[in-house]
Amino acid sequence: MSNFPTLIPAFTAQVVIDPLNVIGPLATGPALFQIPFKPSSGTVTSHPSYAVKLDADILHGADYIKADPAGSSSSIARLEVQSVIKDKTTGALARFNYTGFVNTAGPAGKVLRGEADAKTTPFGDAFTHVTFETSSASGELAALSNKVFVASGHFILEDGKPTIVEYLISEVAK
Repeated sequence: MSNFPTLIPAFTAQVVIDPLNVIGPLATGPALFQIPFKPSSGTVTSHPSYAVKLDADILHGADYIKADPAGSSSSIARLEVQSVIKDKTTGALARFNYTGFVNTAGPAGKVLRGEADAKTTPFGDAFTHVTFETSSASGELAALSNKVFVASGHFILEDGKPTIVEYLISEVAK
């Protein structure tokens, strides 16, 4: 058991999203959707005990979601996110990307479909693999390019406010 990886709490990301756009069915079968991020509205911040200090704004980005075809027995949608963050302290830029999946059979699906009875969801329906890409000139942030991160996410819904996707991100370590 001692050789299994452990998780080190690293960051909390709060992604403020706009409504879903339907791109349409792909030639290969699944439907493709796009969820734009509200520009300069989200954040990625370090966990207090994490060695790399980051207090960044998400400048822009989007989530591309491939849902299994209607009538499929699967309720899993694949996520692919590309975005750019900017550290508030140093001004360093980094790509903040993740791939993963969300289970659309339960509460998360209600949020994505915009159902009237959707509400804040528990963690457990969305999991991702997070990557950061920076230049060697990005100082402390450059180390993030050489680490493996995973995350668990959920949706936060509050009346009169845009939807937030919150991820708790951990570094995978020995």
